[in-house]
Amino acid sequence: MGMCNCRPVGQSRGVWGLARLALAPGIWSCQREGILSGGCGAESYSKYLDTQASTMVLGPEQKMPDDDVSGDHGDSPSLGTLNPAYSTSSLPRSTEHSQEPFTTYFDEKITIPEEEYSCFSFRKLWAFTGPGFLMSIAYLDPGNIESDLQSGAVAGFKLLWVLLLATVVGLLLQRLAARLGVVTGLHLAEVCHRQYPKVPRIILWLMVELAIIGSDMQEVIGSAIAINLLSVGRVPLWGGVLITIADTFVFLFLDKYGLRKLEAFFGFLITIMALTFGYEYITVKPSQSQVLKGMFLPSCSGCHTPQVEQAVGIVGAVIMPHNMYLHSALVKSRQVNRANKQEVREANKYFFIESCIALFVSFIINVFVVSVFAEAFFEKTNDQVIAVCRNNSSPHTHLFPDDNSTLTVDIYKGGVVLGCYFGPAALYIWAVGILAAGQSSTMTGTYSGQFVMEGFLNLKWSRFARVILTRSIAIIPTLLVAIFQDVEHLTGMNDFLNVLQSLQLPFALIPILTFTSLRPVMNDFANGIGWRIAGGILVLIVCSINMYFVLVYVQELGHVALYVVAAVVSVAYLSFVFYLGWQCLIALGMSFLDCAHTYHLGLTAQPELYLLNTVDADSLVSR
Repeated sequence: MGMCNCRPVGQSRGVWGLARLALAPGIWSCQREGILSGGCGAESYSKYLDTQASTMVLGPEQKMPDDDVSGDHGDSPSLGTLNPAYSTSSLPRSTEHSQEPFTTYFDEKITIPEEEYSCFSFRKLWAFTGPGFLMSIAYLDPGNIESDLQSGAVAGFKLLWVLLLATVVGLLLQRLAARLGVVTGLHLAEVCHRQYPKVPRIILWLMVELAIIGSDMQEVIGSAIAINLLSVGRVPLWGGVLITIADTFVFLFLDKYGLRKLEAFFGFLITIMALTFGYEYITVKPSQSQVLKGMFLPSCSGCHTPQVEQAVGIVGAVIMPHNMYLHSALVKSRQVNRANKQEVREANKYFFIESCIALFVSFIINVFVVSVFAEAFFEKTNDQVIAVCRNNSSPHTHLFPDDNSTLTVDIYKGGVVLGCYFGPAALYIWAVGILAAGQSSTMTGTYSGQFVMEGFLNLKWSRFARVILTRSIAIIPTLLVAIFQDVEHLTGMNDFLNVLQSLQLPFALIPILTFTSLRPVMNDFANGIGWRIAGGILVLIVCSINMYFVLVYVQELGHVALYVVAAVVSVAYLSFVFYLGWQCLIALGMSFLDCAHTYHLGLTAQPELYLLNTVDADSLVSR
């Protein structure tokens, strides 16, 4: 048997270099010494991949883990055209890429039941169920609930179609995130770590961390308000903020009892939200015809600036940046042999079905909230609400100005108004739902932060330390507002935090579209031309809508100094978004933008993410 030498013909760098390596015919050459017929046998090539994977990914002195053969890690044969040519100085690689990223979440992986191939299996769907529901919690956080109730109070049922459209767009984007994790065995932060140069990578990490901290602040606010309502004001808002520190650490111990039990607990919290907000829906009895009309007839007759701004706010609240990083990581918790294309396709299918079910549930819960406030409080005035609250001896009458202006609500006032109109039970059940939303979002935010930090920095940090850092940064400003300001200022922080989330959205959507469109990263599972065009349009529209939301918010600041600061920050922000967008356009196929400088300005060609089209991984690694 001769030695099998596989080498790339020529030198390719950057995004377009990655595309040329994967797509150009004849770009890879395999020769066997002493055999004129050429071509590498599967057995020889498999051994070659194993040898090179050990050298290039794990280092020359280390052995490859046994379970890499089954495709559980990012350096499995299905990921690597691990070629000796790329281990030379012709393609510099930092030593930080020589080891696999750390993880502290996947102590166990769920085994998928073996069955004869069939179109659909409920047993397999159940095995894959979990990551999608954890992902869907971001669609039910306190920021979303506040957006829902404001939508109902400001526009009635007219914006339900916007909520439906935003949820569908979110589903399509989550599909890309899940596929990246399943196909590569790496989540989005890990791929960014391996592919972006150091400076852009650090900036991107900071932006995503900012989004996670902003989301965490919303969860703290929601939980504190819920605790205050449930205690009839006996626990002050600042006390509720402090309580959220303790409960987070209590929940951290849940995953010690097993991954499935943790997922079941999240399912329990989602069930609580469905029951509590469903109770409000049944109590208020909104018009079903108006609900269906608002959901399926896209129109907004009589809408003005407040309604348009609210529609934009719905999109910003539903599509969360950190959720892309979270979902791409959670799918790694299932045992999938990524060297087997059929298993990868099957995993993609079941994860997508589960995501559809999970986001359908979250959509229904959001519809409950919008419909309740649309039916009961649309076009209500403060005078009307005060009169009803006084008749029911509510202690919260002082929250509403004594005038004839239109009622404005938030998650705190929303519970109070429900209590005035439908009795104390409605208030307490509302508070339980908000508490469940805050607590479930707290846990998923913790995991998002863990994945992002470990992925971008390749840094091993205990989840306990991670929670202390994130929660401290989130709690300090929230606690100060809770102590020195009133509840209106505290809930008003949600508007600012929604703007912050909108600003960070491009830093998740652009990378996920970039990497899922690169054939060297995704191989046969890369986005086709239809998905590239549709994905590019979706990302452009979503980012544009959110930038409009930000501009509206900045205009309302009304201070010259703030305008100047906003202008300076905007220049730096837009420059980085342009950089990421430029790289994304190259990945989508616009090679004329490459200018042969992508290696210095764009994605670093990391060999452990190459995928060979010329070799069928199914023939290399047996089940």
